[in-house]
Amino acid sequence: MTEPLDIEPGQPWEVFRLETKDAEGVARLFRAVYGDGYPIRTYVEPDLLVRENASLRVVSSVARTSRGDIVGHSAIYNSAPHPGVYESGATLIHPAYRRKLKLFPKLLFHSLHLAETLPEVEVVFGEPVCNHTTTQKMSAKLGYVFTAMEADLMPAEAYETDGTVTGRVATLLSFKIFRQRHQQVFPPRAYSKELPFFYEDLGRDRCFVVSETEQPADSASDITHQVFDFAQVARIAVRSVGRDFSEKLISLEKELTEIGVIVFQVWLNLADPGNGGAVNILRKRGYFLGGVLPCWFETDGLLMQKVRKRPDWEGILTASDRSAAIVEKVKADWERSLQEAADDGTP
Repeated sequence: MTEPLDIEPGQPWEVFRLETKDAEGVARLFRAVYGDGYPIRTYVEPDLLVRENASLRVVSSVARTSRGDIVGHSAIYNSAPHPGVYESGATLIHPAYRRKLKLFPKLLFHSLHLAETLPEVEVVFGEPVCNHTTTQKMSAKLGYVFTAMEADLMPAEAYETDGTVTGRVATLLSFKIFRQRHQQVFPPRAYSKELPFFYEDLGRDRCFVVSETEQPADSASDITHQVFDFAQVARIAVRSVGRDFSEKLISLEKELTEIGVIVFQVWLNLADPGNGGAVNILRKRGYFLGGVLPCWFETDGLLMQKVRKRPDWEGILTASDRSAAIVEKVKADWERSLQEAADDGTP
């Protein structure tokens, strides 16, 4: 059940960092647009939103009218393995204020300004969708660097108001780095030619040593995962690769397939010399390249992915030559995965 959208249109507004007094207005805005079933409780429970902002797990920007009404919200929040990496999202604008063309970019600019002033925030990333190019253009304007692509990430049902979406929607991954330290990176031999492209424009604070490892180290793998039921997506974080990686991966894939997961994403730690062996195992099981995840584990990550259907490549729109080239490289490796699976019969 949704609440009425009874905020008077046409009021002057400004963008501020969330204060305690704003939390009820944010929750009311989310409930009004999405109903009580909005899956992320942080934004529909005012006390929780205040606590998350106080802990800096979430940092909210709000558009507040002169009368104190909340007509827009955007946030950065930690969603990566490293607590210093924040995602930009949870952006919502009151329907009566969506024609105020400056509101959306002002919310995003405000979030990035906050990020720059907070020492806890090292990196901010976004996931601009590929069913249109508006958010891709905005990301480029804000200085984000595009480094990866997520095939078929979101179901069409997430875009019910957009009649042009008929298949699952891909996203790009874009990063803005505020603080980073020198790190050693072990690109797997299988992608030693591809990865330099994904690293373009990310700076020079890295020393590259190709991972020649064919087999994982003689230790236990450090693997965690998270399932997003609505999207039918599973994200598997691999901090270190051990002798049990293949066994754990096969078992986890079986478990996730049984609960309806369609999209599998694996994040590998590029600081782990054993990632070369993991990539070999993943490629044999139909995974293909996604791209680079800067500072994902504090050190960089590598995105590998598998989709249990043909990705909707035809529905992908890109706003720049770089975005188009990322999609082309990802698709080429998907085609490689299909051919190798056909050759050896691997499921």
